[in-house]
Order: sequence, then structure tokens, then C-alpha cells
Amino acid sequence: MGVFVYLPLVLPLTALPMARLAEQHLHPRSATRLLAVTGSTLALCSTLCLALLMVVGTAQLPGNPLPDGWSDPEVRAAVPYEEKAGLIAIGVLGAVLAACGSTLLRHTRARIRAAHALGPEAGNGAAGDLTVIPSPDPFAYALPGGRGRGRGDVGQVVVSTAMMECLDPRERRALVAHERAHLTGRHHRYLLATQLAARANPFLLPLRTAVAYSTERWADEEAAYTVGSRRTVATAVGKAALFANREPGPAVLPGFAAAAGPVPRRVAALLDPEPSAGLWPPASAHLAVAAATATVGTAASALSSLNATVTLVGILHAATPL
Repeated sequence: MGVFVYLPLVLPLTALPMARLAEQHLHPRSATRLLAVTGSTLALCSTLCLALLMVVGTAQLPGNPLPDGWSDPEVRAAVPYEEKAGLIAIGVLGAVLAACGSTLLRHTRARIRAAHALGPEAGNGAAGDLTVIPSPDPFAYALPGGRGRGRGDVGQVVVSTAMMECLDPRERRALVAHERAHLTGRHHRYLLATQLAARANPFLLPLRTAVAYSTERWADEEAAYTVGSRRTVATAVGKAALFANREPGPAVLPGFAAAAGPVPRRVAALLDPEPSAGLWPPASAHLAVAAATATVGTAASALSSLNATVTLVGILHAATPL
């Protein structure tokens, strides 16, 4: 196994330059997908290698489930340097699994609370996939998934009456289009994937932040296309951020709330020309270098974890009596 089992634990560092440059120079749709796939792959590889190290560490514990032949000196010599690291990996992998489980639990609870917040009386204000809730607090959020008759299969857009009163008709249309873009683009999946990746490997935290921003920008661009005016969406984003509560309703996805990404950056991007959806040629030399570095790092991580897995399986097979 050697050094290959350790490389995937640090190779996520190769993706950090791309996180910032992608959200600056790529179309937000492309940035979201690219960063989510890269982060998920790197997280899976690093978690796999932690599991491999844990197997080595488990072999040091009394009553372990590994074959007795694992304790032979020749077998131990074939797995250099991993004995102490394997014991540490047991605790680290346990912490990773606990953190990911906690994230999934919070995500599920948030969706349940958001669904319950609609209540049976909210159906009176429902129009297709849009529900307007009487409330003095300005908020808007997107709730993924259908919830009975009259609700969209993709999900439900929930807006308070106070938020509707803050905006003029075109801005309201922009707000609803923004939240619908979250649903049709399945942004909650990208957000959850990068949240789990960051829990699995803290080096991937910048990718989580970048994806949270790029999903907002993606929804902004979709809203601008729907209403036919980037300036209208920029105005709606700014006004909604001013009126929204610091802690809005039970939002499952970032929406037009004040905490939903750097609002000034989003407004500035909407006042600029529409970004190109093409990936080639690269928007800048820095982005090309960062993308190449991240690609090499991701490929090296996958190959290293595969190499370590094949090696450990071979060792276990050789140590297992027929």
C-alpha cells in the first residue's frame, strides 16, 4: 500500500484553486456540476483510503474479524508504516461517518419541518407549485419533492405575503422563477453532495462554499432568462435581501434570503453580460491551469485509492487459508 493510501487524504488540496476561479469565470451551471463531481470524487477516494487504513488498524485489536494469517510477520511486513496510522484511522473514520450522518439527519429534518410549516391551511394559497403563506415575515424558499395533490412533482415554491408585498409584479415573477430554478435544477442534490464531501474531508470546504454561491447564480441566470431582464432580477435580489429576516422561515434551499450567498456579488454579476455556457476555450489561463491541476489531482486520487484497495485485497486473500 505504501504512500498510495495516504495521497487521497491530501490530494483534495489540488482542487482549491479551481473552486474560486470556477465561480468567477465559468457559467454557474457548469461551475456547480464540475465542482460537485470533483468534490464528491475526492471525498469518496479519501474515505475509501481511511477505510483501508482502518482495516489495517483493526488487525491490531483482539477479536478482530480478519483471518489469523493476518498476524504473520510476513503479512505485516507487506503493509509498511500503517500500523499506528491504522489505529488512528479507526477514530477518524468514525468521526467522518458521524459527521455525514448528522448532515443527512439535519437535511431530512429541515425538509420535514419545511413541509409541515405549510400546514393544511396553506393549500388555500397554493397555485400549482406556488404556495403563498400569510406571514408578516418576508421569506421565500424552495421545498424539493411533491407533497400531495396540487403540488408540483419537482417541488414547491413557498413565499410569504410580506415578501410579495416588498416587490413589484415583475420582481415577484423573478423571485418565483429563481426558486423554481432551484427545484428544476435539483440544486439541493449538489448542495448536499458537497456538504457531505466537506464533512468527509475538511480540505473540500471551499468547494462547498463555491457550490452554494454558484447554485444561487445559476438560479439568478435562469430567472433572468424567464423574465427577460437581468436588471429586474438584480433589483429583486437586492430588495429581497434588504427585507428578508436574518433567519427566515424553514428554508431547505438558499433562496432570496439575506444569508443566501454574497448578495453584492450576485447583483454585480447580473449587471454584467450573461456568462458564456461554453467550457472551451478557457476563460483565463489561470482557470486552465487550475482545472488541469484539479483533474490531475482527482485522477491521481482515484488511481491511488484503487492501487491501495487492490494491494490490500491481495494481501488479505494471500493471508486467508483456503
